[in-house]
Order: sequence, then structure tokens, then C-alpha cells
Amino acid sequence: MSRVGVVARNTFREAVRDRVLYNLVFFALLMMAAAILVGQISIGIEDLVIVSLGLSAISVIGLLIAIFIGVGLVYKEMDKRTLYALLAKPVRRWEFLLGKFGGLVLTLTVNTAAMAAGLFLVLLYVKHSLERTDIAVLIAIYFILLKLALIVALAMLFSCFTTPLLSILFTSGLYIAGLFIQEMRNFHSRTPNPALEGLLRGLSYLLPNFQNFDVMASATHGRTIPASLILENSIYTAVYCAIVLLTAAAVFSRRNLK
Repeated sequence: MSRVGVVARNTFREAVRDRVLYNLVFFALLMMAAAILVGQISIGIEDLVIVSLGLSAISVIGLLIAIFIGVGLVYKEMDKRTLYALLAKPVRRWEFLLGKFGGLVLTLTVNTAAMAAGLFLVLLYVKHSLERTDIAVLIAIYFILLKLALIVALAMLFSCFTTPLLSILFTSGLYIAGLFIQEMRNFHSRTPNPALEGLLRGLSYLLPNFQNFDVMASATHGRTIPASLILENSIYTAVYCAIVLLTAAAVFSRRNLK
């Protein structure tokens, strides 16, 4: 695990040196600042507008980082041929993948924490004090981070056997499909087709369920988020990421790097 930690630290340092990350974080903080101006127009619902725009900014910026940086973690190392020198050392391929995953998740955690701090500062500026109901906003940010970790795992899986462009398309496609899991399970066509309904229901249990991470409405209105949902989402993300990373390791271990 020490070798995994070394790869993770190097990945984090490399990501931090990337100016794109700073620009994205600045853009997110700028959106939150703009929320103050919008809130001045929306008299009586300033905090609702700020929370909605803030969470949306954190989610969108995180998605951009997770997808566009994630798909290049493996491909970039192979393209620059730095992977060959690394694997020549006592570093297994699965350790390399796990380290890359951990490094990018750490980067996303730091960036998400920075954007979350910006959001709460804006809320503090508008409301002059934080309330107990603002815990729901913190939980929503935690769910966004879980979602991003899952997306990173998927992006790395596709990057192990295809090009960055296709990896972006595959990862984005799975993310969009994962937003309609419940609709797939409740699908009933006007012309009943048991085969199609069965196929969609089966896919709904295989595809990542991103609907469970969407609690923006509850966070915006200060509604309590059940502790059971927090536990379920945490376990779901850990198990799904483990399965995806194991699959990625199996694919990567059979890839001819010569």
C-alpha cells in the first residue's frame, strides 16, 4: 500500500500543478458570488437560490474534472511512455491504477472542500448565521463527492482499453443513463413489450444509480436527509467502485504495453 500511496501523492501533485483545475475552481467560486447578486433580485428566497446555484456549480465543475482528467490518467502515462519506467520498478499494475484513482479522488476532495467553503461563506454573508438545516447542504456536497468518485472509477476503466475521446463518451453516457434508473424500472410502453421492459429493468440494476445521490431539492429547502440514505450511498459507492476498479485491473493486466 505504500507504493499505492506514492502513486496517489504524485497524481495529486501533478493535478494541483495543472492550471485547468485552478480555473475550474475559480469559475465555481465566481458562480457562487454571482448567486449573491441573483439572490438580491429574488427577495425572500436568497438562500434557496444560492444553495441551488452553489450545489449545481460544485457538481458540474466536479464532473468536468472527474471525466476529463480521469480518462487521461492511464492513457497519458502510456502516451508519454512514463508508464514503462514506472512498471519497471516494483509497482504492480493494480497498484498503479489504485494510486491514480486515489490521487484524483484526493484532488476532487480538496477542490470540492474549497468550493464548499466558498458556498458556506456566501450563505453566512447572506443569512449572517448558519442554521442546523444547513447540514443538509453539507450532506448534499458529500453525495456529490461520492458521485464523482464513482465517475472517476468508470473513466479509469474505459481509459484502460480505449482512447480518451471514446472514454469521455462512454463515461458521459453511463452518467446520463444513471440519472434515469427509476424511469427504466418503471418503464411501461403503450405497446407492452415484456422483453424490452425486462432488458431495461436488468440494465437498471447493472448501471450506476446516480439518482440516489441527487438530494439538491432536500438541501435547498432544508429538509432532513435520512441517515439510512447516507449509509446506503456510502456502501453503494464503495462496493461499486471496488467492482469497477477490479474490472479495470483485470483489463489493464492483460493489455500489451509493448
